[in-house]
Amino acid sequence: MKNKTNLGLSVFLFFFCLATVTSDLEADRRALIALRDGVHGRPLLWNLTAPPCTWGGVQCNSGRVTALRLPGVGLSGPLPVAIGNLTQLETLSFRFNALTGPIPPDFANLTLLRYLYLQGNAFSGEIPSFLFTLPNVIRINLAQNKFSGRIPDNVNSATRLATLYLQDNQLTGPIPEIKIPLQQFNVSSNQLNGSIPDPLSGMPKAVFEGNSLCGKPLDACPVTGNGTESTGKGKSDKLSAGAIAGIVIACFFGLLLLLLLLFCCCRKKKKDQNVQSRNIEAGPIPTSSAAVAKESEAPHTVANGAPPPPSENGGSKNPAVSKDLTFFVKSFGNFDLDGLLKASAEVLGKGTFGSSYKASFEHGLVVAVKRLRDVVVPEKEFREKLQVLGSISHVNLVTLIAYYFSRDEKLVVFEYMSRGSLSALLHGNKGSGRSPLNWETRAGIALGAARAISYLHSRDATTSHGNIKSSNVLLSETYEAKVSDYCLAPMISPTSTPNRIDGYRAPEVTDARKISQKADVYSFGVLLLELLTGKSPTHQQLHEEGVDLPRWVASVTEQQSPSDVFDPELTRYQTEGNENMIRLLKIGISCTAQYPDSRPTMPEVTRLIEEVSPSAGSPGPLSD
Repeated sequence: MKNKTNLGLSVFLFFFCLATVTSDLEADRRALIALRDGVHGRPLLWNLTAPPCTWGGVQCNSGRVTALRLPGVGLSGPLPVAIGNLTQLETLSFRFNALTGPIPPDFANLTLLRYLYLQGNAFSGEIPSFLFTLPNVIRINLAQNKFSGRIPDNVNSATRLATLYLQDNQLTGPIPEIKIPLQQFNVSSNQLNGSIPDPLSGMPKAVFEGNSLCGKPLDACPVTGNGTESTGKGKSDKLSAGAIAGIVIACFFGLLLLLLLLFCCCRKKKKDQNVQSRNIEAGPIPTSSAAVAKESEAPHTVANGAPPPPSENGGSKNPAVSKDLTFFVKSFGNFDLDGLLKASAEVLGKGTFGSSYKASFEHGLVVAVKRLRDVVVPEKEFREKLQVLGSISHVNLVTLIAYYFSRDEKLVVFEYMSRGSLSALLHGNKGSGRSPLNWETRAGIALGAARAISYLHSRDATTSHGNIKSSNVLLSETYEAKVSDYCLAPMISPTSTPNRIDGYRAPEVTDARKISQKADVYSFGVLLLELLTGKSPTHQQLHEEGVDLPRWVASVTEQQSPSDVFDPELTRYQTEGNENMIRLLKIGISCTAQYPDSRPTMPEVTRLIEEVSPSAGSPGPLSD
């Protein structure tokens, strides 16, 4: 009887524990769904019919969520109040997204949290003091955000804290007296002031730079009149009456000086205009319609822009100058700026860096002209960068012929590609008269583009294309791929970059002017997936948001056959080579790995594509 009682009690306790674990995991599931529904940006593609422990970025232990890692997945907006319900969470990573607003107050419930990674977002407000009351926290990384206010005074409450990264924020005030033995610490590039606490004096200088701090390891703090060091702490923030009077007088004289300078500038400008008008009367400069005058905002002073640089003879290293056009290649034909302005123009399209035009001369020469917009670098740097681009030559890169620079106008002249862009070929004409691209042609295009980007990367470790997408892969009459718009990203304001290229952008990219080679690889991987699936990652022609190609391909291939993602045009006429198509698909998937270190290099990608491409030479013809 006693044994039966013990057995019944054991069974009861087993099912009670099982129900408790199931209930706790269900609470974790609800918290994760609340997070998914509460954030903006790219959707979290979690299969809600599956257990939460199988969802991407979620890690469990003993039936509870213990780690949530979602770095660089395109999340944006404020975090909802939900994470705090993951009471067994030990690791939380939202680094390199676009999250905003304050850290939710329910983070205070994460008593088991050990590692917190929130760097590379846009979180704002004060750093909550409850982060330092979490008893198990070891590493806190809040760098590269918009946190303001003071560093909490209770840092010492986090007795197990070993790493505290707060650099690249907007923190003010002094550094509190931190006495816990931190192994890693960084507050650089904030607005902190005062003296560095003695326990931190052994840290490297770099972790304090970009502030108004003093004391070891930086310069000594200034000595006050009573012989003590001025630390910037405990001083009154009020200014004396004498100081206020001095500031007012200084502002008055500064304003007077500014008005005087403006007056002198206006007189000089008026004088220059008078001189210019006399010069125009002496000999007018023709400003006829141009390729760039196709749009209404095109100024009529292009031909009378900046003065030409000194003329030099030679090849691409010493470009020749002809009427303000700086040439790198003369083999395409002779023309000057005036001739370019008189050429008949046809708008080809508007891209990330500006509008493109087809300029046709009377003697038969045809070139492409890109009118750059939002150029943020000064003239000297612009010319230096174009000088470098002019020295780049590869069979799969569109040739840079010449450029023009003035204050109001920046033009770049390229060779014209007769069949337009890969984007137009894939997504343009969907009617009955369309000729589909066969496997040989697509593989040849992929190989040509890969070779071009690989060549750019081979120049040095910092050179990248910066704007890889299907509209920048142009095609010759024989469908030879040539890549355009290379290396222009560092010269263009990031505000000019439209959202429609986000489908190609690697998740870790936060500045459109700073694209790494591994980010190029990601963009090229999206291009491969687009080439094989026929789906646009942007759907700009339909004014829709488009699909997240890497996630869509991953979700389909996990549940179905890889061949289910292929463009129907590709499989309809393809009787063989399906194995190589799947291999190319896998190359594209590997290029779009979440973490940069997991992606191959472009030389490796090129070698792999050469193995699956039917021909290492020119791409084949269109299908019949």
